[in-house]
Amino acid sequence: MLREKGLKVLFPERTIATVDHIVPTTNQVRPFEDVLAEEMMQALEQNCQENGITFHNIGSGNQGIVHIIAPEQGLTQPGMSIACGDSHTSTHGAFGAIAFGIGTSQVRDVLASQTIALSKLKVRKIEVNGTLQPGVYAKDVALHIIHTLGVKGGVGYVYEYTGTTFNKMSMEERMTVCNMAIEGGARCGYVNPDHITYEYLKNRDFAPTATDWDKAVAWWESIRSNTDAEYDDDVKFNAADIPPTVTWGITPGQGIGIDQLIPMSAELHEEDRLIAEEAYDYMDLTVGKPIQGTKIDVCFIGSCTNGRISDLREAARVAKNQHVAKDVKAFVVPGSERVKKQAEAEGLDQIFIDAGFEWREPGCSMCLAMNPDKLQGRQISASSSNRNFKGRQGSSSGRTLLMSPAMVAAAAIKGEVFDVRKLLS
Repeated sequence: MLREKGLKVLFPERTIATVDHIVPTTNQVRPFEDVLAEEMMQALEQNCQENGITFHNIGSGNQGIVHIIAPEQGLTQPGMSIACGDSHTSTHGAFGAIAFGIGTSQVRDVLASQTIALSKLKVRKIEVNGTLQPGVYAKDVALHIIHTLGVKGGVGYVYEYTGTTFNKMSMEERMTVCNMAIEGGARCGYVNPDHITYEYLKNRDFAPTATDWDKAVAWWESIRSNTDAEYDDDVKFNAADIPPTVTWGITPGQGIGIDQLIPMSAELHEEDRLIAEEAYDYMDLTVGKPIQGTKIDVCFIGSCTNGRISDLREAARVAKNQHVAKDVKAFVVPGSERVKKQAEAEGLDQIFIDAGFEWREPGCSMCLAMNPDKLQGRQISASSSNRNFKGRQGSSSGRTLLMSPAMVAAAAIKGEVFDVRKLLS
């Protein structure tokens, strides 16, 4: 698009490239077996070289899902405006950045001008207070918020996540929640930067150093929301009320607690009934019955939502000294080459392999199946990814249940949706 207009990338030093959606997670030998994926790789390599853009290619040690490599390298910092051609760019808001996905024509505009036009957004304060139960994770918090407010509840809003629960969360947990802000209809989501943010960033590749670090922290502190800030809306949640959460339908908002029953249409808000009827027909699950006990064919641990080292540690904690159930295909896809290296150094890969999981190369994998990792036919998957839309995981009739990585590990071991708290206890 730039070539057609005779334009160049204005600030190549402010642009970073990686490859994630299309890479296979088994055989990564070039050329790829998928001809279209290989063509896309060659185009990306050529475009980056011609425009002087840093490209984190496979084997560089820095390749991985864009929303994982940017934070782990310190490229994502508080106060930044970050744009990327992927809707889950909201992940980077965990650092107190304003980050959003953009379409192809907007990618062209940003590359050409380093600017973008946006309508002013309203701000909703989402406050979660208290301590999460053991076996309840950031993914459950995200799914619970989306279920409560709806998949369209955030339209026109930015979500500010705050409260004592978020204050205690690690950066990786905050990233999980911000990642799914878009699934609740929000343009983006963020957490105010604090000492946890600064500790995470310190000494990373692109973090400020020496006196520049002190100046940066002082500025980051100054951009935090004031205690008397005014919001367009304010919603409060009690962390103790949030259960391990599983989706039963075809949107991330169609979720229930592990101990709850798949809701009947009459129990839902009137505006939710039409999509619920569509979900009943597509998912072929029994209304009024427990989600727990639903048989699972495939278990996927990974994605930009839950492919970080802390996610793999929790899943490995569940999988240790256990084994994947018969007839279940279970695999783990680290979110980046650095995550993979660290997991292997900690022996997590061997825990998974011993338990019967496949240990893969970094990539987006079955989150969206723009690669060989796909559901087959009517298979039903337990997935730590972010979307359960029809056909999302590669089969036009495949079915997806979203849950935390620990819950996916529990489902793999039991062969069905299972309350991870029973395994952890």
